[in-house]
Parts: sequence; structure tokens; C-alpha cells
Amino acid sequence: MPQQSKPAIYGGQAVIEGVMFGGKHVNVTAVRRNNGEITYLEVPKQDKSWVKTLRKIPLIRGIVSIIDSSAKGSKHLNYSAEALADDQTDPAERAKEKEEEESSFSLTMIVGVAVAGVLSFLFGKIVLTAVPAIIEQFLFQGLYDNRFVHTLIEGVIKIILLLGYLWALSLTPMIKRLFQYHGAEHKVISAYEAGEELTVANVQKYTRLHYRCGSSFIIFTVIVGIIVYSFFHWDNVWERVYIRLLLLPLVIGLSFELLRLTNAVRDIPVLRFLGYPGLWLQLLTTKEPSDDQVEVSIASFNRMLELDAQLEKESPIESVASSTVLDPAKG
Repeated sequence: MPQQSKPAIYGGQAVIEGVMFGGKHVNVTAVRRNNGEITYLEVPKQDKSWVKTLRKIPLIRGIVSIIDSSAKGSKHLNYSAEALADDQTDPAERAKEKEEEESSFSLTMIVGVAVAGVLSFLFGKIVLTAVPAIIEQFLFQGLYDNRFVHTLIEGVIKIILLLGYLWALSLTPMIKRLFQYHGAEHKVISAYEAGEELTVANVQKYTRLHYRCGSSFIIFTVIVGIIVYSFFHWDNVWERVYIRLLLLPLVIGLSFELLRLTNAVRDIPVLRFLGYPGLWLQLLTTKEPSDDQVEVSIASFNRMLELDAQLEKESPIESVASSTVLDPAKG
């Protein structure tokens, strides 16, 4: 792999038994199958011009990026779930099901997957915003009048609920493996950004934590929310919840900018601590990956780089295959 003094910035996400990486022109998911092979989903990026424009506007770009990532990521997560179902189903029966699925495949189904991803994200944010406010209001109403103290305790409740939810998730075998692939994704990006050759041994030397992780964004929304919500007065619990939901886009936008800032200053000793809350949360959302999981992550990243280089030369961007298979012995 060619070495770069200033490597491009890439991101990704863990999926079931695999990893997705987003390049400049294509998103690639690699999934390990039961027979040891690695299969791929390769989807060229075809963002609208107005989406690209919005991605450059501070505050707005955070909301656009997160909704867009949720929509696109759900398609790749769905692919990995289907691969798992394939491996757990009788081949003859699955072939029949696949034929029926393909015959009914339509644009409506694609849109449905994207909408489900966005709604899932929005529902989670709304619940995590409203519930802590309601709990704090009923438990501590009338005990003190300081608005900042109310908001601070609300933030603490939100963190407790978030940590408890993530901890409970991490106890399930499938989510634990998902978090391992999350760690593998971070390790590959860190090794690439350090200019290392992407071998399993090299990648495993790096930390599973990364400043640019979406987990960091989640904790930043709590911190930013405490500050923003403190400037607004409410008279009852419903007004309190309404104000928070109304301010949610602003909190998301500011949190995204804070995430970018912490990544930009992570190499400055006196400022790198700004990203620590996000790194601490990643101790829950990532686990140390095995060598074979790192191998899948490397395969996904290398395939993304390969297709990006190909598509860089093509105009307009053409479709690429979406079901190629790699023998891990040759990867």
C-alpha cells in the first residue's frame, strides 16, 4: 500500500460479522461467512449536489452527515444480517427465498431500508432526550431553583441510562462480536493514518479507541446539551421536554463540530484531553478484536481503496459488482 504523509480521512462502522468503510466514491462492506470466505457489498456513492453543499455548512453538516450515515449504514447492516441468515439456513431453502426476494425487489424496498435507519436514529435521540428530563423533573422538582443544577442532574441521569443500556447490550454474544468488529475498524483506520502497512500484526498494535468515533459524538451531545439547555427557562415538565426536542438539531450540530475539533487537536498535548469523554465511552462500545476479525476489517478497507482508485479514473462513476468473493488465503 502506498504511504502518504497526509492520508485521506476515512470512516466506517461495524456490521454483523464484518466492517463497512466509506471512501470518496464507494462504500464497501466485508463480511466473514461460515465457510471462511469474505463476501462484499460495494455501493458507489452518488450524493446529490445539494447534499454535498450542506455537508460544508457548520452546524448543518452534522445533522446531514448523521442522517445520511444512518440511512446508508442501514443498507450495509441489512446485507450483513442477510449473510448471517444465509449461513444459518438450508442452502436449497435459502436459494428459493432469495429468488422470491429478488423478484419482489423494488425502489420502495431501498427507500424503506433508508427510512428505517433514519427513524431508528431519531427515535433513539428523542427517547434519550425526553426520558431523562421527565425523570429529573419528577424526582427533584421543588428541591432547588437553580436551572443549571437541574440540567446537570438531567445530564447525569442521561449518562447513567446510556451506560446501562450499552453495558446490557455488550453482554449479548452478537453485540459483543459487533463491538469487536468496531474495535477492528478503529485499529485499521489508526494504522492507515500512521502510514503503517496494513497487516494483521501491524494493525493489532494500535488502540481500539479513536477520536472520530460516533460513540464520542453520543457523549458530546450530553455535554453540549447540559450547556445549551441551561440557557432556557421552563415552567413544567412538558415545556421542558418540548424545549429540548426543539433544540435537539442545534445540540447535534454543535456536538458534531466539537467532535471535529477534538480530532483536529488530538496531537496537541494540552488539548487532547477534550476528546477523553468520547474515548472513555468507547471502552464500552468497542472490544479487542481477534486476528481474523482484523483480517476482515483490512480486507474491507483495502477493497475500498482499490475501488476508490478505479472510480477516481471513471467519469461518470459506473456501478461495481456487489457480490464478489475473496479467498482469505489470497487476501
